[in-house]
Amino acid sequence: MSSARRQSSPRPGAPPPARSEVPLDASNDATAVVDAAGNVVAWTRGAEEILGYPSAEVVGRTAALLLTDPGDRVRAVAVAEHCRAGAGWSGVVPVRHRDGRRVELNLRVSTSFRIGGDECFLLSAWEQRTQWAMGQSVLDGFLTRSPVGMAVMDMDLRYSWINDTLERFGGVPREQRLGRRLSELLPGLQADILEDLMRKVLQTGVPVTDYEYLGWSWADPHRQHAYSTSFFPLVDVDGGVTGVCYIVLDVTDRWNARELLAMVNDAGAVVGSTLDVTRTAQELADFAVPRFADFVTVDLLEPILSEEGHGTWLTDAGPAVTRVTMRRAGLSSVREGCPEAVARIGDRVDSLPPPHGPDLLVNGEPVLIQVLDASTPQWVTRQPARAASIREYGMHSLISVPMRARDTVLGVTTFFRSLNPVSFKADDVLLAREVVARAAVCVDNARRYTREHNATVTLQRSLLPHTLAGGAAVDVASVYLPAGAGDGVGGDWFDVIPLSGARVGLVVGDVVGHGISAAATMGRLRTAVQTLADMDVPPDELLAHLDDLVLRLSDEEPLNDSPDPFRTTVVGATCLYAVYDPVTRRCTLARAGHPPPVVVSPEGHVRFLELPAGPPLGLGGLPFESTEIELAEGSLLGLYTDGLIEAADQDIDLGMSRLAHALAQPGLSLTALCTAAVERLTAAAQPDDVALLLARTRAMSADHVVSWNVASDPAAVAGIRNLATRQLEEWGLDELVMTTELIVSELVTNAVRYGTGPIRLRLMRQSRLIVEVADANSTSPRLRHARTTDEGGRGLFLVAQLAHRWGTRHTPEGKIIWAEQELM
Repeated sequence: MSSARRQSSPRPGAPPPARSEVPLDASNDATAVVDAAGNVVAWTRGAEEILGYPSAEVVGRTAALLLTDPGDRVRAVAVAEHCRAGAGWSGVVPVRHRDGRRVELNLRVSTSFRIGGDECFLLSAWEQRTQWAMGQSVLDGFLTRSPVGMAVMDMDLRYSWINDTLERFGGVPREQRLGRRLSELLPGLQADILEDLMRKVLQTGVPVTDYEYLGWSWADPHRQHAYSTSFFPLVDVDGGVTGVCYIVLDVTDRWNARELLAMVNDAGAVVGSTLDVTRTAQELADFAVPRFADFVTVDLLEPILSEEGHGTWLTDAGPAVTRVTMRRAGLSSVREGCPEAVARIGDRVDSLPPPHGPDLLVNGEPVLIQVLDASTPQWVTRQPARAASIREYGMHSLISVPMRARDTVLGVTTFFRSLNPVSFKADDVLLAREVVARAAVCVDNARRYTREHNATVTLQRSLLPHTLAGGAAVDVASVYLPAGAGDGVGGDWFDVIPLSGARVGLVVGDVVGHGISAAATMGRLRTAVQTLADMDVPPDELLAHLDDLVLRLSDEEPLNDSPDPFRTTVVGATCLYAVYDPVTRRCTLARAGHPPPVVVSPEGHVRFLELPAGPPLGLGGLPFESTEIELAEGSLLGLYTDGLIEAADQDIDLGMSRLAHALAQPGLSLTALCTAAVERLTAAAQPDDVALLLARTRAMSADHVVSWNVASDPAAVAGIRNLATRQLEEWGLDELVMTTELIVSELVTNAVRYGTGPIRLRLMRQSRLIVEVADANSTSPRLRHARTTDEGGRGLFLVAQLAHRWGTRHTPEGKIIWAEQELM
């Protein structure tokens, strides 16, 4: 900076500069009180610091000792008279410092006031600061050589003056700019918008600051730059606007950094919206075109795209990988139809840029080829079709980024530029690496989810019944749909269980939660239901046993968090169990927190059964109640899980209404009706598992069932045996007469000998011949092996050998012992 000159002080008595214009520190203000005779009454520490006089040397003495010029005493008298008139005074006064030097103070004097009976004045002073001015040569050098581009435009928006920096930014010499407008020289800089902003500044006088834009310039015609521009009006001494000045900064680096961050954030929001590997790969390709590249391919290792979802571990791949198989998973281009692609989605590809091999996937960094020449022998020899496409469509720059996540090799993503004339740079590699890294994590998440989802679906389907048979009691059809990709497989299950006496058990349940844990718990509960149903446990008691089982399973879980991914935490479940008897057409039902079943009469009337809701399984200590209803032959009984009625809009009442309408469709087979109902009520990706079990009831005709009362007398056995023999002959089952006589004899004899009347024999003919003997004694017989010396005890053993299966079930009146034989 050139030497500065000190401004001259104003003449005594002239108005001093306003205090707001003088840089002051309030702590330097000096304050004193002077009486009417000019003697100092009070002296502050601020006054001592500015003038050097301690209070003891000044207080009680005349203030005239501080003045440097005798004429100032006359001026002091005039100031005192002015302040007595009721107005204060301010001005610049020279005073003498204690060390003898002259000090100019800005002084303020208050109007007169009294202390006791004396007239006094309050004086406040601060030292006048030195003002500095910049030389014209310094100002000219600053404006000309400033790193900020500057220009002055006249009222017609023509250049009047520019500095060297702006000349360098635009690449147009100063001589060609002066007198011309921006739109005439640099049309690639959004000149029309910039001139509109300058006109607005000229009209309103309001500056426009930090307007950012992208543009091209003659100084660097092959690269887009970002600029920040501010405009403000130039005003003359009369306040009139004479032109506009604008200031330009090249903020390309800042713009690129912000764009990089924005693109990375956008990639995180766009890529990986689903847990689907191929969808994620395509989202990556679509995201990068056209904002970053003109053509993008995403190629994944073949195992990644398989149903198992396995990848290649970096630690297992080793440094000597010689061959990998990849398939195209994502593809996008600025050209419609992606004509540059030599492989389509699902095709096998070799997309590693020569001379790089498979080791690039494991150990390599991103590959940047700023100037792509596909005519080299390596390209022509290894990938001739790809090289030809590169030449045909003018792809001139390439970035190839290996996709890896969590020590797993996934594939490679390649970015090309063709229509965009700017080649990729090192900064672009950073962006590509970051975007691909985020996408790789999403692909790996999808891969891991696919693997677990497939394992869970396989487990669940293995635990569900593969075939359903209702025997002579019902015709059945079912549909099961696992939850959509966002929630995972749940714990829904259903079953049809053949029971003794031609009856059938129908069950549907839902375990709380999703995933392998829910599926495993479902398998446990289904097995328990089958076991309990085979023991002919009534529905309410069966649910009570299930409730105890869920409590026991929950108690077995560790209290602390377990890292075991297959840990089966039991939270709770709902269940509905029904037993239908085709002989009596009676159906006994009980539910544990499950939605009520739906019944459609043969005439098409739909109703939901009002059963006691019962608590969900796992609460413990609360009872369950059974309800018995009679169903007409041909009635439709529907059991379902809540995913079916909540799938559309989470409104259960509306869902139940929709289900009723769906099941009331006439003219459909049972299987078609079941499928149509599920399709009508579920969306493409339902949030929960859906299970629907339909059973159309049958009734066993009277000519297939016969029964007799038996007297409690051993002599009655022979007669009842003869009746059974004649009935088998009427049914055309002569080949079963001998074995049936033995079974009837043993079961009736045991009932007469050990049971309690009344005793009744019933024969039923369906797919099997069923023999039932009922008595009023609830004690169950026990099968035992008689010794050679025993005279009895072989009856049930013979029954077990002759019958296909046999058993005991309890009734409210006692028990029934039954045996089944296959029809020959």
